[in-house]
Amino acid sequence: MLAVGLRLANIGCKNAFAALGKGQTSILGRKCSNTTDGKTTINILNQEPDAPLMVDSYSQLGFRLNNGISVIGPMVIFPKTLLSWNIGGAEDISVESLSLFFVLEPKIDILIIGLGERGKKLDPKVVTELRRYGTNVEMLSTDAACATFNFLNAEKRSVAGALIPPKISHVTYEDLAASQHRSGKLFELSDELEKR
Repeated sequence: MLAVGLRLANIGCKNAFAALGKGQTSILGRKCSNTTDGKTTINILNQEPDAPLMVDSYSQLGFRLNNGISVIGPMVIFPKTLLSWNIGGAEDISVESLSLFFVLEPKIDILIIGLGERGKKLDPKVVTELRRYGTNVEMLSTDAACATFNFLNAEKRSVAGALIPPKISHVTYEDLAASQHRSGKLFELSDELEKR
């Protein structure tokens, strides 16, 4: 799974994270020359108490949220609510599949649609219909949509996300290292890495 949507504030020093153990991270305040009070702070938005729902990671199967819930398949997410979305892919998005967003009161400020992979487009008739109802729409790849939803949600905007898991996920060395760290096998190389 790929991690998405962490926002850091007042970064002024390197090595601001300190590992405590399996699955735990501590934020250190460090003295730096570029801060006025002598301390640097970092806020990881999706780990704050009483945080709204945020997408921590995604894969081809679905999504993992900041409260530990895993969602299989497409989903509709609001700041405090989560719904399974009964569509197969971006090609199935229609006015009917988005009808929920036409009846919401109060209306949302923006609907973020995660279409899966980069380069996918939504039918222009659907976009026109959404805008006719006064709904602002942003169509992005799923990775960008998750990060955008998390950011707007953290700013307490009235936002909703309609997210489709991508068919292909690109794994980076950082993703592999994070996975190995969680499993306690940080210093073991996988067969895939040894072949490279």
